[in-house]
Amino acid sequence: MKVKKIWTHKLVSIHKSKLLFLILSGIFLSLNSNAQTWTLQQCIDTAQVHNKNLQMSRNNMNLATEKHSEAKANLIPKISLNADYKYFAELPYQLMPQSAFGGPEGMYKEVQMGVPHNIGANLQVAMPLYNPQVYGAIEATKIASELNSLQYKKTEEQVYFEISNLFYNAQILSHQKAFVDSNLVNTAKLLDNLKLLHAQQMIKKSDVSKVELQKEQLITQLELLNINIEQVMNALKFSMGIPFNQIIQIDTKIENKDLETYSTILPVDLELVVAQNKLLSSELSTLKASRLPTVSIFGSYGQTGFGYDEKPNDFLNFYPTAFAGLQLSVPLFNGTVTQRKINQKKLEIQNNQIQFDLAKEQNQMLIENATRLRRVNQQTIDNTQNQIDLATTVYNEMVLQQKEGTATLTDVLLADNAVSEAQTSHLTAIIEFLKADLELKKLSGNISSIK
Repeated sequence: MKVKKIWTHKLVSIHKSKLLFLILSGIFLSLNSNAQTWTLQQCIDTAQVHNKNLQMSRNNMNLATEKHSEAKANLIPKISLNADYKYFAELPYQLMPQSAFGGPEGMYKEVQMGVPHNIGANLQVAMPLYNPQVYGAIEATKIASELNSLQYKKTEEQVYFEISNLFYNAQILSHQKAFVDSNLVNTAKLLDNLKLLHAQQMIKKSDVSKVELQKEQLITQLELLNINIEQVMNALKFSMGIPFNQIIQIDTKIENKDLETYSTILPVDLELVVAQNKLLSSELSTLKASRLPTVSIFGSYGQTGFGYDEKPNDFLNFYPTAFAGLQLSVPLFNGTVTQRKINQKKLEIQNNQIQFDLAKEQNQMLIENATRLRRVNQQTIDNTQNQIDLATTVYNEMVLQQKEGTATLTDVLLADNAVSEAQTSHLTAIIEFLKADLELKKLSGNISSIK
């Protein structure tokens, strides 16, 4: 009976020290690494600057803006400077009617005309007055710019969603590691005490072996947790866009939250489909307008020089040239190519509308599923809290029964493990609730509220 009381005293001390170990560990890490502790918001803010996907999306937005400016620049007058010099080793021939010089009708005589040196220089200006293709391109690039902005928003939401999930995973793994560390320390203490008792032939060898097995299992579990934590932290660093060798410590405090009702906003995926429909409609209008005439204005001013280099009649004289005009181009028939393109674009618009309806229905289904899952996880949180209370009660009863000799050491150890498992399950339930809430925010278009 005295030996049993010794065991009981050790087990109770060990069990009570677990909570103290976790609290002191948390305080120590907080004080020691306060400057390096990252909250979820800090991880998101860092990704906003350094995430490679977001950087590429920002470049794509700038690229779309430049393309829109390029399309509008087609309305600006185009000015070009042209110059040329020609030297005729053989002057060009012209046929002159002999009748012009008193000869017979219908007879011609070749004549070399001009001078060897010809110089030309002019400024030319051209500007479209009406060109439906240009206006269509301006509208299309404007909508494409909106599409790129929405694509950036989608990439941003994906990054926030990914970082939040990784952060939650890192939190639960950190708490699991803390529980295993605590259990390992206490198991090692218990094992040392049992070995002393066994050396004094006060307990059986099997009692020592059971605790040794538990210690080995905890060591293996701890190694696996360390690997998982390293993998999750590397994935988190990758999403944040920081080097893998940078040491960071996340805030491991897990805070539960109440159920919230989110108003459904058009999610970014549906916004993209709507913008794509606008782009397709704009392209259809441009195709139809391609049948309309185009009108442009043009003009030129320059100097033409003629030169002769044989002495004593050498000369180089320049003469001005200038003109302006209008150009009208009317497409009459292109083999029904335009009509075929119009028919294709109409089918694309129909598919786009079907895609919108499909995506809307699917999103509604996913919202209902996420709402249901979140509600279940909230209930799981309450259930696991009850399990903690029940496991604690059972443990206390096992300790009492062990004192009275009606329970074995194995019963106490199992009850002790049940308390730890219930605590881990409770934290896991909170994390799963936060993940389900995050999914619901994303589907309802409210994920930006985490920023």
